[in-house]
Amino acid sequence: QVQLAESGGGLVQAGGSLRLSCAGSGRSFSSYSMGWFRQPPGKERQFVAAIRRSTGTTSYADSVKGRFTIARDNAKNTVYLQMNSLEPEDTAVYYCAARLLLDYGLAQASNYNSWGRGTQVTVSS
Repeated sequence: QVQLAESGGGLVQAGGSLRLSCAGSGRSFSSYSMGWFRQPPGKERQFVAAIRRSTGTTSYADSVKGRFTIARDNAKNTVYLQMNSLEPEDTAVYYCAARLLLDYGLAQASNYNSWGRGTQVTVSS
């Protein structure tokens, strides 16, 4: 299983930007479709974005569409989440996740094989 480690979280004012990174271990990073999820305080884990291993196509939650961008660099075993126009409602712990070989069902957390420990993003108003 790939091991994942997120970085790049922090405190930012509303309207600001952050870029999260998720570094994966191992030599088969390109075999995984990757997703970003978040868990706001007191709420369930939510899908944010995903990128398919085979085509590189992306999908987003409606709440972040047009503001967030997911990208991957297989040479660096890293997936990114660029977050622009941040809002206080984006405050959450952000997790990256990996799903081996399969490109569907990427909005469902239960379909992922590996998870990082998360990074805190706090957006002040």
